[in-house]
Amino acid sequence: MQDYQKTMIKSLVAVAWADGKLRSEESEVIEAVLSAYNASEAEAQEIRDYARTPKTLEDLPLGDLSESDRDALLQHAVIITFIDGKQDDVEQRFLVDLANRLGMPADRRDSLLSQATARARRLMS
Repeated sequence: MQDYQKTMIKSLVAVAWADGKLRSEESEVIEAVLSAYNASEAEAQEIRDYARTPKTLEDLPLGDLSESDRDALLQHAVIITFIDGKQDDVEQRFLVDLANRLGMPADRRDSLLSQATARARRLMS
């Protein structure tokens, strides 16, 4: 995996921990992304080890991501927040904080969050 891919997955781990719990459904999504990125077993194990303890936005090296990576991360993050069937207020605030840390202007952030939320709701129904 490339560095930006590790950053993306580690960021998704932090999103999964946003509500204080890493659920099995969230772990499954992380595993799917590891597979999509063709992670070696050693790389996958590194991410699994990383995911064992709670993570926050402060743990992430977000500067490693391009603008398109930042957009993709936010969209994937929204899906993770819905994976258990609902998105709570803590997760919503986390997504806004993530977008702000990614340096997104408010109009771009709001547009991406709205689009990704609609997509996630369709996927979950």
